[in-house]
Amino acid sequence: MNRSPAAGGIPADVVTLGDHERVARDRLSVSAEAYFNGAAADEITCQANRLAWDGLRLQSRVLRPLGGGHTRLTLLGRPLAHPVLLAPVAYQCMAHPDGERATARAAAALQAGMVLSTQSSVALEEVAALVLPEPDHGPLWFQLYLQQDRSHTLALVRRAEAAGYEALVLTVDAPVHGARDRERRVGFRLPAGVTAVNLAGLVPPPALPLPPGGSLLFDGLMPTAATWDDVAWLRAHTRLPLLLKGITHPEDARQAVALGVAGLIVSNHGGRTLDTLPATADLLPAVVRAVAGAVPVLVDGGIRRGTDVFKALALGATAVLVGRPQVHGLAVAGALGVAHVLRLLRDELEIVMALTGCATLDRIDAASLWSPDARSP
Repeated sequence: MNRSPAAGGIPADVVTLGDHERVARDRLSVSAEAYFNGAAADEITCQANRLAWDGLRLQSRVLRPLGGGHTRLTLLGRPLAHPVLLAPVAYQCMAHPDGERATARAAAALQAGMVLSTQSSVALEEVAALVLPEPDHGPLWFQLYLQQDRSHTLALVRRAEAAGYEALVLTVDAPVHGARDRERRVGFRLPAGVTAVNLAGLVPPPALPLPPGGSLLFDGLMPTAATWDDVAWLRAHTRLPLLLKGITHPEDARQAVALGVAGLIVSNHGGRTLDTLPATADLLPAVVRAVAGAVPVLVDGGIRRGTDVFKALALGATAVLVGRPQVHGLAVAGALGVAHVLRLLRDELEIVMALTGCATLDRIDAASLWSPDARSP
């Protein structure tokens, strides 16, 4: 196959997100590849995410008027050019020297929303300074893990507010890391020069003393893990809209709405926390039904094609996020690679919209998916 670089540094045979992943594997270090592409335990959930989108079938429609069609939408009162956002991914400088700087430039250029990780390897203020001056940039959100000391969390919130971030995304499904076997096999360590710079200077509180025969997890870590009370506290201490990422159960969705969150992200953390969770495509419909339109519901996990984006919207999502694909594009060609990933998804989404007779996103619904039980009206 032709691996010679095309104009701008993307190899000529890289024409899909799968191609980006293939080339990225050769360009990432063994340690970085295990970190970005690995998942928890036997990686069953990670694989299921991908297979679930593939398993859904589309229903084509013909001869519908499509002139003037577009992919525009409104999310949290904010106009977006298309429904593809970049999910929070930590330590992107492991994939490319420019790391989150390159991702930010690509997101701004492609009018895509970007969610910056708390564990970014570039300061949140620097990323904001790259995105916000661009006149047509998409929404810029900041992802939070609640720190054990609330003052540390509040310091991060105030920095995000001051820097111009438009919303906070609280990750709630990872009070502890999953059993990431692939990382352990390669002895993963952060390389020199790559750190979670936004957490610099935050000194963790002293470890709790363990009772005799106590558990490091249940007696040491879990007593300070976040609860619904912390969500309520955070809502009361920020002027920014708050979204919860990692919602998979309808009851949790309803409780989040009752606390006044602005949106939900159905996510199983890309299969990186609890293995054998269902795929997000399977979890999404019940969460959408539970909130009954009270807040927008987004979804991530395994999205690799414009058809996947379309299917997510047909299941009730307002928008989608992609995580690993942005890292693959970053490893392949820096900012240009991330921009190429976003452009491919948008182009493919427009193609499937045209072929299913949906000129705009609001025309995409459950009837856009084929069912073997469907009967003619």
